[in-house]
Amino acid sequence: MLIDITLNDTADPEYQYVPPGMPPLDLSGRTTSFFEFWPMWLMYVPVVLQWLLLSIRYRSLSLPLIANPAVPLSGMVGVAKSAVFDAAGAEARQWILPWIVYEVTDSAAEEQAQQIFQNLELLGLILPIVGKPDIGCRGAGVKLLKDADEVRSYIAKFPVGGSIQFQQLSRWDAEAGVFYVRHPDQSAGEITSLTLKYTPYVVGNGQHTLGELIELDPRAGDLLHLYSSRHAERWNQVIPAGEPFRLVFSASHCRGAVFRDACELASPKLSQSLDKIFDDIPGYHYGRLDIKFRDIESLQQGTDFEIIEINGASSESINIWDRNAGLGDAIMTLLRQYSTLFKLGHANRRLGHKTPGLLVLYKAWRFENQLVKQYPQND
Repeated sequence: MLIDITLNDTADPEYQYVPPGMPPLDLSGRTTSFFEFWPMWLMYVPVVLQWLLLSIRYRSLSLPLIANPAVPLSGMVGVAKSAVFDAAGAEARQWILPWIVYEVTDSAAEEQAQQIFQNLELLGLILPIVGKPDIGCRGAGVKLLKDADEVRSYIAKFPVGGSIQFQQLSRWDAEAGVFYVRHPDQSAGEITSLTLKYTPYVVGNGQHTLGELIELDPRAGDLLHLYSSRHAERWNQVIPAGEPFRLVFSASHCRGAVFRDACELASPKLSQSLDKIFDDIPGYHYGRLDIKFRDIESLQQGTDFEIIEINGASSESINIWDRNAGLGDAIMTLLRQYSTLFKLGHANRRLGHKTPGLLVLYKAWRFENQLVKQYPQND
């Protein structure tokens, strides 16, 4: 599709094409924070130390695992993405993009594909559709499936015994991560962070190849390792003038998506809409919603948005990956998050919920880790 790039601020090399509904993405100045792509374990060393200290204070190592009693292990790890959707009532489901879950077997891919197509038809879901592992994190294995052949190929590459969540593609491309917390004894929650999620694009000029366009991009040029293998087949192809080329589909930070802190967009009306949604998901108090929305105005009004995922206890306030975030602020954000988990767990323990053993958590982590290694490559 050709576009008038002047309408998207991409005539200026310091700006990048963005989908309708999103503010311009300024790429001037530094492209990443100095810690943005550190090993994940390094960022969580302070969290582990705090966890041990809070465990002594609250007399439990696993208290965060009952912060969200609605789902196993509070959604910390090894829990199906669809678990919280399944816990949602009719009101909440109006805001969630329709989905089905299919467990892959050792039957022929064509046979399984036909079963999936029948299930999709029963729920009124149509292609293109999003396929993603029902257990996983950080965008692993997420793909946009545009036709039946791509569905068949996706199934064939998926590990037997793994479950796929097929979800209707949103009407909108604008995306945000909204972190929401509500204590069990309160009737209203709080938006603790709101972050805009930009899937990176390059725009063709009819002269440069895809690889050259990526190298010339202020941010993508520093992250060639994320794109070279993913787009190997088109790396030397010249992209037509004015054509935006999306470098990743899943707006995951570790896949190259760009995050911008937008806490100023959190509004009372949006918070009230989330309160109504979580009124209908009893026992869910903490997590990040990944949502698609029409435009900034409707987002602030708490209307015209669709929920892609509701992430649980291990989800991050992704504003820490904004290029202007400081390391100290990022660490403090993570520490506040896990302190909140202990407080929620403590409140739920007083309500009668029992904490699981750490062995259960370890087995869930190991199960998820083994599955993730077998998932198809992302878009």
